[in-house]
Amino acid sequence: MHRYFIIFAYDGTAYHGWQIQPNGNSVQAELQRALSLVLRGLRYIRDCDFCQEIVGAGRTDTGVHAREMVAHFDL
Repeated sequence: MHRYFIIFAYDGTAYHGWQIQPNGNSVQAELQRALSLVLRGLRYIRDCDFCQEIVGAGRTDTGVHAREMVAHFDL
């Protein structure tokens, strides 16, 4: 298993913060969904969604943007 780090930016206007929320959009959930689609397209994952959690180096609140967010996932 390898650990991959990603650095990205986002506009948090439409999100309820970084962390997955039971009743709202989150940046973490969207990033995990998008990564799942990419990995399935590359055939790293076949029959299930990306099952690993993407771990952020910090958190943002509702409506807050990030210029340089760091996160990692294991694959």
